[in-house]
Amino acid sequence: MTRRQALGPVMIDVAGTEVSAIERDRLRCPSAGGVILFKRNYENPEQIIELIRTLRSIRPELLIAVDHEGGRVQRFRDGFTRLPAAAIYHQTTHTTLVETAGWLMASELRAIDVDFSFAPVLDVECGISRVIGDRAFGTTPEIVAKLARDFALGMRRAGMSAVGKHFPGHGGVVEDSHLALPVDTRDMDTIEHHDLIPFRELLAAHIEGIMPAHVIYEKIDSNPAGFSKLWIQEVLRKRLGFEGAVFSDDLSMAGAAYGGNYVDRSRLALEAGCDMILVCNAPGAAEEVLESLENMKFGYEHSRRLELMRGKGKPIDRKTLMASEAWREASELISQLAET
Repeated sequence: MTRRQALGPVMIDVAGTEVSAIERDRLRCPSAGGVILFKRNYENPEQIIELIRTLRSIRPELLIAVDHEGGRVQRFRDGFTRLPAAAIYHQTTHTTLVETAGWLMASELRAIDVDFSFAPVLDVECGISRVIGDRAFGTTPEIVAKLARDFALGMRRAGMSAVGKHFPGHGGVVEDSHLALPVDTRDMDTIEHHDLIPFRELLAAHIEGIMPAHVIYEKIDSNPAGFSKLWIQEVLRKRLGFEGAVFSDDLSMAGAAYGGNYVDRSRLALEAGCDMILVCNAPGAAEEVLESLENMKFGYEHSRRLELMRGKGKPIDRKTLMASEAWREASELISQLAET
């Protein structure tokens, strides 16, 4: 039996609907551990299945992920059920609706052999954020915690692990961390009794992954959370007891420029406690980072945490899924909700 190669700490992307020779070489680098897919990688279900099959043939052990929350953030559209924004769910009285939505999203992705989606969003919408808005499940931590927990439960039922984001909460700042480095001026007590509540609830439900925010919480630490040993190792790991995988947010975002060049950003994030770093939409930088980390050694705990993110069980055939009564009922229900 061929021994599976250990997962490296870098998740990268590919430029189009096929994998180039240069991209193949990058994916074979020992420090590569995953691929994140974008809208540009998708034409139709048949094409994306073939692309993923190609990625698996290059490195079978790679984790394959996508941002597929619903609403504004859904990379695959035609051929997939249109998912509503998270804020829509609390307007319904359907008791199992959110769990059904999580199951549907995850089932459709597992049917094309995607391991996981970076979902659910655990931020509490405070009415000021330029990037969170209707991506949040609600405007109170209790609503967010309840609905996000249901959504993650549905994902798990479909064989998919969940990633809660953006720790310890992105909803309390105006700026979009894709475009700037936000600074949150609130104190720890305020964050503890508001933004951290959904994270604490999901950790109690054994969520498998967490993504920190590119936000500075200046009264707690001078480093953005994704580069902060205090937030990742002290608060998340020790105080909250999280034992799963920590993913950096994309290091090509403006909020990550705090860390210096890409190689410095990568090392800072890993030293802070991230298990896997994302380097997207910057192929030259991705190559630099992969080369810089090629000889870095990671232990058992790093591998164990990342293995939690692998899709569970053999993916159901897409045609079989879409012929099932469970899929038809769920797709019709969620599609109607998205249209409203």
